[in-house]
Amino acid sequence: MKVTEIVSHVLQYDLPEELGYSQQFYARRSAHLVEVRTDEGLTGWGECFGPGNIALANKAIVETVIQPMVVGRDPVDRDVIWHDVYNRLRDHGQKGMPIQALSGVDIALWDIAGKIAGLPLCKLAGGQFRDRVSVYGYGMMLRREDAACLAARFKDESVAIKDAGFVATKMKVGLGPADDIRLAEAVRRGVGDDFRFMVDANHCYTTSEALEVGRALDELGAYWFEEPVAPEDHDGYRELRTRLKTRISGGEAEFTRWGWRHLLEGRCLDIAQPEVCALGGVSEYLKVLALAHTHFTPVVNHVWGSAVAVAANLHLLAAMPPLPGGLYPSEPMLEFDTTDNRFRDELLVEPLDIQGQVARTGGFASIPSSPGLGVEPDRDFIARYEVA
Repeated sequence: MKVTEIVSHVLQYDLPEELGYSQQFYARRSAHLVEVRTDEGLTGWGECFGPGNIALANKAIVETVIQPMVVGRDPVDRDVIWHDVYNRLRDHGQKGMPIQALSGVDIALWDIAGKIAGLPLCKLAGGQFRDRVSVYGYGMMLRREDAACLAARFKDESVAIKDAGFVATKMKVGLGPADDIRLAEAVRRGVGDDFRFMVDANHCYTTSEALEVGRALDELGAYWFEEPVAPEDHDGYRELRTRLKTRISGGEAEFTRWGWRHLLEGRCLDIAQPEVCALGGVSEYLKVLALAHTHFTPVVNHVWGSAVAVAANLHLLAAMPPLPGGLYPSEPMLEFDTTDNRFRDELLVEPLDIQGQVARTGGFASIPSSPGLGVEPDRDFIARYEVA
C-alpha cells in the first residue's frame, strides 16, 4: 500500500456570539482536517492545531511541503516518515506551524494503520486500560463586558456545566489580577465547595501577577492553574510550582520530545497538558507521555478542535497507564469545550455525542471501538463548511 495524496480541509463558520480568552477575541470557529489517501482505497483522518489564518498557513505546509515527502511511501511506516519529515524541516521549524502540520499527517497515518490492522488506535498504542474516561467541561470564555456582568455570567455558566453532568469545569481569565480573582470567586460560589474547578490564563501574567492570582486560587481550592506565565518562562513555572498549593499545569504550546524534555527536567509542572494535534502527532505524543511519566508527572491532554481531535484523544487517554498505579489510581480526564462547535458535534457520520454520554453516565465518555480513530467524517458536511 502506498500514499497517493494528502489533502487539507480548512473549515470555518461564524459563531453565534464572539468569544475570547486572554490573548484575543474571535468570531469564527475553524478546524483543519488532514486526509491521507492510499492506492488501495483506505483513507486516514487527522487534525492540525491552529485556528483562522494559522490553519491556512498549515494547509500550505501540509500540501506543498510535507505531501511530496510522503506520497509513494507505505503509510504503516509512520515513525520512519515522521523522522524523515522532521529531519528535513528541522532547519526551518523545530516548533510551531511545521510541527502542527506534521501532527495532522501523523494522526491520519495512525488512523490508516488501525484500519489495516483492524484495531482501534488505543490497541495499537499499547492497549486499552479503560473503556471510558471522565470528562470535564470548559466554558466561561471572556466577553466584551464589564467585570461584574462577566462574573455573573461565569457563575451561571459554571452551574450549567456542573448540572450537565461534567465531573469538573474550567474557566478563562485575562482581565487583570483583581478582576480575575473576582471571576474565580464567582465560579466557586456557583459550583460549590466540593466540585473541581480549574483556571486557564493562556499565559497572560508575569510571575508576580500569577503569584497574586495563585494565592487567591489556593484559598478557593482551585484544582489547577493552567498556563499562568509565558511558555518560555520555565523559571517562572518553577517558582510558581514551589510557592503555590494549587497545581500548575501547562504544555499545550510545547512541541516534540526535545521541547518537553526541558519542561519536565526542570520540574516546571504538576500536570502536563500535551496537545497531540500540535506537538507532532500520535507518534510524538507517545514519546512525550513516556517522558512525562519518567518524571512522575501526570498527564491530562489538552484538547481543542473537531470530533477528529476528540476521537484521537479518547484513544490516547484509554491507552494511558495510571500514574501511579494502585487499587484506586487517579484517572485521566477528557477536556471538552462546551461552547458552540459544529465541527465537533456535526462533523461525523455517527456523532460521538459527548454531551449526551456525559448526561447519561454521570460524567463519562466511551472509547470508539472501530478500527483506527473509529470515526468517519461526513464529506457533505466538509464541503458545506470548507473555505480552503
